[in-house]
Amino acid sequence: MAASLTEIMSRTYSAKKQKYSEHLENLLTTNTAVLIANVNNVGSKQLQDIRSALRGKATILLGKNTQIRRVIRQVAASGFEDLYKLVPLVKDNVGLIFTNGNIKEIRDQISEFKVPAAAKAGIFAPSDVFVPAGPTGMDPGQTAFFQSLGIATKIAKGSIEILSDVHLIKKGDKVGSSEVALLAKLSIKPFSYGLVFKKIYDMGYVYASEVLDISTDDVAKKFFTGVNWLAALCLQIGYPTAASLPHSISSAFKKLAALGIAADYIFEEIKQIKDAIDNPEAFAAAAAAAAPAAGGDAKPAAAAAAAEEEEEEDDGDIGGGGLFGDDDGW
Repeated sequence: MAASLTEIMSRTYSAKKQKYSEHLENLLTTNTAVLIANVNNVGSKQLQDIRSALRGKATILLGKNTQIRRVIRQVAASGFEDLYKLVPLVKDNVGLIFTNGNIKEIRDQISEFKVPAAAKAGIFAPSDVFVPAGPTGMDPGQTAFFQSLGIATKIAKGSIEILSDVHLIKKGDKVGSSEVALLAKLSIKPFSYGLVFKKIYDMGYVYASEVLDISTDDVAKKFFTGVNWLAALCLQIGYPTAASLPHSISSAFKKLAALGIAADYIFEEIKQIKDAIDNPEAFAAAAAAAAPAAGGDAKPAAAAAAAEEEEEEDDGDIGGGGLFGDDDGW
């Protein structure tokens, strides 16, 4: 007895689900990083372009959240326990990007694929919207439309002209129908849509995508700030550590030097300090003599420059600043 159409469709659907599950299992076990991105307002053509650009570098997977979570749990239970951290991230309209490459490069490359879009009434603005000052090309009969939005205009050369830039919509505000109508009349597409990254799963760790923007210099700066705080704390409570020890030794030496000079007990390390205190004029002269040596032939160069300037002034007096003056480019 031939199978019914319903049975055939059911078998086909089951086969597709099985193939999808196997594909997802393979991606979960062969890739070290997963980028979780929101795909709201992203069209199929846009996704196709992203897939083409990432070919050989990363794989984008979309599907039903229920099935994705089920497969993740199955793979996690088979020895990949860290994948359990992915389960709560699979919600709303998300896509998973699997890769073994440089995560930041993949994210930045995907972020380039954004398409302009017109405003829609009822949505929350993803960015600020400004209407520039200048002619609109709209006839004077539509002045009341601008007045209802509180936009100052004037009539110039038979059309409405906006007097100054207008902050029409603020980021996060709900877009109204009047704003949508105005932007449509001005042919302005204020928004751009693309994949919005929510979280990054990287070898068992989950973090925000903004972490990828932290540079090595930022990390070093934070580290040394922490070291300075640690040193200050240890010095305050008198608990020696590797961070505070150099400061403790320096402070101890200063105290020994002060005691030695006060008690006229001069040891080798403070002889130069004692000489500078006893003979400040000689110390100042030695410092002045050492300065040109450190900076090269500073004094002869200055003298030569002064002499050259004096000669130029004499030439100006003779020639009157004419043909051979500096202004003629010679």
